[in-house]
Amino acid sequence: MERAGAYGFSAAMSGSFLLSCLLFAVINRRQRGPYMDEAFHVPQAQAYCHGRFLQWDPMITTLPGLYLVSVGVVKPVAWLFGWTGSVVCSAGMLRFINLLFSAGNLYLLYLLLFKIHQKNKAVSGFQRILSALTLAMFPTLYFFTFLYYTDPGSVFFTLFAYLMCLYGNHKASALLGFCGFMFRQTNIVWTVFCAGNVVAEKLNESWKTELQKKRDEKVSFRKGSFSDFLRILQFLIKYLISPKNIITLTALTWPYILLVAVFVGFVFINGGIVVGDRSSHEACLHFPQLFYFLSFTVFFSFPYLLTPAKIRKFLQSLRKHPLQYSVIAIISLFLIWKFTYVHKYLLADNRHYTFYVWRRVFQRHELVKYLLVPVYIFAGWSFADTLKSKSIFWILMYCVCLLAVTVPQKLLEFRYFILPFLIYRLNIPVPSLYRQLLELAFYIVVNAVTLYVFLNRTFQWPNSDEIQRFMW
Repeated sequence: MERAGAYGFSAAMSGSFLLSCLLFAVINRRQRGPYMDEAFHVPQAQAYCHGRFLQWDPMITTLPGLYLVSVGVVKPVAWLFGWTGSVVCSAGMLRFINLLFSAGNLYLLYLLLFKIHQKNKAVSGFQRILSALTLAMFPTLYFFTFLYYTDPGSVFFTLFAYLMCLYGNHKASALLGFCGFMFRQTNIVWTVFCAGNVVAEKLNESWKTELQKKRDEKVSFRKGSFSDFLRILQFLIKYLISPKNIITLTALTWPYILLVAVFVGFVFINGGIVVGDRSSHEACLHFPQLFYFLSFTVFFSFPYLLTPAKIRKFLQSLRKHPLQYSVIAIISLFLIWKFTYVHKYLLADNRHYTFYVWRRVFQRHELVKYLLVPVYIFAGWSFADTLKSKSIFWILMYCVCLLAVTVPQKLLEFRYFILPFLIYRLNIPVPSLYRQLLELAFYIVVNAVTLYVFLNRTFQWPNSDEIQRFMW
């Protein structure tokens, strides 16, 4: 890191942390007690604080990573400063752990951007700092910086594992992936993603050698021709049936394979992926979740996904390949028809924004979910178009992980989209300075509105005296 860049990033990180601390103080003063899922997380962490490690709330569905880290941080700090009584492991103290994770996420995002785009000399240090700051303020993630939820810590360990993977330290990456898994079980998918990065790199090297031998041109994923697809499929089969290649890949990815084996053992012993209350977290093939994620991505990336140039390019592609898009539309309609699920929480809990999205958009008419197919197709095309700089094997690997982390989820929950969005955003070309500033301004406005609504637009349910607040 150059000295000017280091000073610039230090200033950005200090300013961001100071702002977060001020917001944290305001939120913690207005909402002192546990709220929403904190009602389960805070008492569980407090039980660990008092040494009751065998006590477990059956309503909690994640592993105890958050509580173990919290105790590991809070207890030594409390001993160092001589804190005793209720202040130790209070809701405010526990929430502060996520403020630390948030600062760590900003640093990791900067390091990842530096590593992924280091060959692009056109990207300035200022643009990397701006991108890292913007992604750290990604609204769905930033909001939970101020509450005691698993998201900031889950993101921290997953991004850290990805960074170690990119630097070739796969043992450390797998260990950090285990920490991420302890925060949220579905993070095992991003361990597979890290292993997939290694496999994709090897496949890409062999593919280039294959093309060079045949003195052929590089196949472009953008062309999307069927013959190109068959050639790549044939190459994959040929590569993966070779014992020599399998041994090479196993030697490179064994730490990840070991972690996946641990995960399989956990699922077998536990009788499923969910800990605790399984009745509300049943896996299913909810394919429209992919469409929701693509729409979510376009909304939060509109400065570079929803531009006049993009729309014109999409319409040209539509005119050029009407048959392909017709087939995609038919498949999408079928998936929506047969695989749309509505979770009871989505219909019952009016504290979440997804409740209003579903009620005011999808429940207006039975046909609305089908009429949105053109929007989904554009979102999918725009999403894929921004990834064209990546190798075909990286794209295939990412898409498999994206499907694995979104489709089995029955509940429409924006928090589930945080990690796939961040990894996508890290790997697309760095946008122009103007678009970056527009994106940052948009995130600041969204954060300001959501925090204002959370603090000031409170309400009460008829059968409860508790103050309710709107949130992601």
